[in-house]
Amino acid sequence: MAATRYRRFLKLCEEWPRDESKKGRDLGTFLRQRVAAAFREGENTQISDPEKCDQMYDSLARINTNVYKQRFPRLKDTSFTGVTVEECRLLLSGSMQQMDEEKKGLWKTLMERFSSKSPEDVPEKAPEK
Repeated sequence: MAATRYRRFLKLCEEWPRDESKKGRDLGTFLRQRVAAAFREGENTQISDPEKCDQMYDSLARINTNVYKQRFPRLKDTSFTGVTVEECRLLLSGSMQQMDEEKKGLWKTLMERFSSKSPEDVPEKAPEK
């Protein structure tokens, strides 16, 4: 029976999409890692709680097949903030975080050029009471 569970999880991992824009933060990659850790011995792995394993598989399979998206359709593809799906993807991707780091680098460079003291030497303001 463990072999059947293992094959079902492998099939789920194959079907689960990967988001290449979220390196190290992708749910599909995380799922693959967890399945590999849980089934270290492959089909010969002994499962301590088969009911919990089946429950977990069923839940992940429902998410993967968009059961809840179909059951509870949304009227618009925006959130309460008004951000669209594409804008949200852009914000969550690593490219926006890289841009923030590059801007900090530019700011630091400008501060070093136009300041008599380096930014590390300038004490931070004490919080006002």
